[in-house]
Amino acid sequence: MTKKWVACVVATGLLVLAGCGKPPADAIGAADTALGEARSADAVEYAPESMKAAEDARAQLDAELKVQEEKFALFRSYDKAAELAAASKTAAERAKSDAEEGKTRAREEASEMIAQVRASILEVQQLLDQAPKGKGTEVDLAVLRSDLTGVESTLSEMDSAFAQEAYLESIAKAESAKQNVDAIRGEIERAMELARSRRARG
Repeated sequence: MTKKWVACVVATGLLVLAGCGKPPADAIGAADTALGEARSADAVEYAPESMKAAEDARAQLDAELKVQEEKFALFRSYDKAAELAAASKTAAERAKSDAEEGKTRAREEASEMIAQVRASILEVQQLLDQAPKGKGTEVDLAVLRSDLTGVESTLSEMDSAFAQEAYLESIAKAESAKQNVDAIRGEIERAMELARSRRARG
């Protein structure tokens, strides 16, 4: 009876050890779910630093899991893996939150820049109407009008990107359009100043 009792105790102990040597599946699953949600929230674009931290945390978890898997079953311990899984989940949730905030800021910035470009185009159109017309100016004005028409055509691209929630793309297009409008404005103002100088000398 004593030997059977000892054998039973040993068997029970081995089962307990084996049970403790299992990866924390629920914690790992929760970390992976949080990481997936961060990616779906476009954290790669709108919170790149936070997303990198989350991916680094997940990589640390993978490394720890590999270390334990390479050990003999009875000597495995997943206490550290459980801690890393929790840290990975927290980092992923932070990335998601940062992405949502970043996306909101980008939407507001894109909306403001698109409005500024539209206003600038109207101002430049008015300047073109006031620009000097006469010998030596018609060709230049025609070129500038053509350039402005090209800028106007990008408005639909900005609006399309905005509608698709591609706010960073919309901002980039708006910045490019604004630079072009400013360049056209500069050319018109130089032409007007030159005309004024000619009239003053005449």
